[in-house]
Amino acid sequence: MAAAAINQLRTGRILAIDAFRGLTFLAMIFVNELGGVSGISPWLKHMPADADAMSFPDVVFPAFLFIVGMSIPFAIHARIARGDEGWALQRHIAYRAFALVVLGVFMVNAEEGFNERLMPLSIHAWSLLFYLGVYLVWGAFGVRNAVVLRGLRGLGIGLIVVLAMLYRGGADGHAWMKPQWWGILGLIGWAYFYSSEIYLFARGKLWAVLAWLAVCVGYYAWAHRGGLQSPAGWLFSQEPHAAHSQIVLAGVACTLIFFDASRPDSNRRRFIEALIFAAVLALAALALRPAFGISKIYATPSWCLYCASLCVLLFSLLYWVVDVRGRDRWTRLVEPAAANPLVTYLLPFIVLSTLTLAGLETPQVLHAGTPGLLWAAAYACLVVWAVSWLARRGVKLRI
Repeated sequence: MAAAAINQLRTGRILAIDAFRGLTFLAMIFVNELGGVSGISPWLKHMPADADAMSFPDVVFPAFLFIVGMSIPFAIHARIARGDEGWALQRHIAYRAFALVVLGVFMVNAEEGFNERLMPLSIHAWSLLFYLGVYLVWGAFGVRNAVVLRGLRGLGIGLIVVLAMLYRGGADGHAWMKPQWWGILGLIGWAYFYSSEIYLFARGKLWAVLAWLAVCVGYYAWAHRGGLQSPAGWLFSQEPHAAHSQIVLAGVACTLIFFDASRPDSNRRRFIEALIFAAVLALAALALRPAFGISKIYATPSWCLYCASLCVLLFSLLYWVVDVRGRDRWTRLVEPAAANPLVTYLLPFIVLSTLTLAGLETPQVLHAGTPGLLWAAAYACLVVWAVSWLARRGVKLRI
């Protein structure tokens, strides 16, 4: 794909994107910690699969996907500016997607499906060694010696391969790791891959991206209704990834609405188009609800489109407050999470495995009601502070 085939984006740092990313990760830590808290509002818990409803936690993962979509045009343009075209650009996209899928599959297999009794080490020790391998492969060491860097990367890959060989799953321990539901990072990896390819194929044109968003909705509906029954159906049954790609592509479209340099440089135009886009997404979700319902677990079109609509509105608000009005001081509070998203995501899992191995757990009073709610909020802030502290000491991950 030649550089001339892609549209141009407005240059300069957009603080609202960083603010959106930071708030999303702060919310992620908060709702994950709420998972073990009882006696709180059901709207602070994930809705059951068949509830035909969604709650605050059900919007957090879509916000992940949306911000991935908003970042795709900028990331691709940055690679093109560095000289990546054609296969070089494709290798970069495939590598990032593969890395996220690997992380997702390992993490989901550490949550369920394992047979710890037949493994030579506990699942929590296995997980911590995996995170060490991840850091060796993708960590930012600040080392310029290429030989040393290749050695560290090779050591990390070797450690991950050995851990994969040590894994035992199933009741009899004869099963190996399975994709299962791919894990959060795996789902993001697949949606990132498909949406990046669509963005390139669409040559950065807003109308084409929106057309592909509609195709993803139609694909899910067709597949969900049994339209892909064939001997090779497993190869094409990608409806969950098509569903999540709807949200990512909505993020791509939002970036084009606000930052495509070929479009009129008018904030009034940007906000009007964003509001229209959000309204169309919400109306489409409303129209599809009788057929599919609202379900995060099933990744139904109504859930995807409602969440995408909310994300468009939230980003529009953030852009108005932070970039247009210049009220950005508060963004420093979430900046560490925005600057180091992968560390922010993985750190709570590392903490959990470490505490479990040490035989420690939070007091029972923090697992219910208002104390649990306050603890979840405090823990989210503590993790963001820890990410900032680690970043100042060079602990970063880059995929």
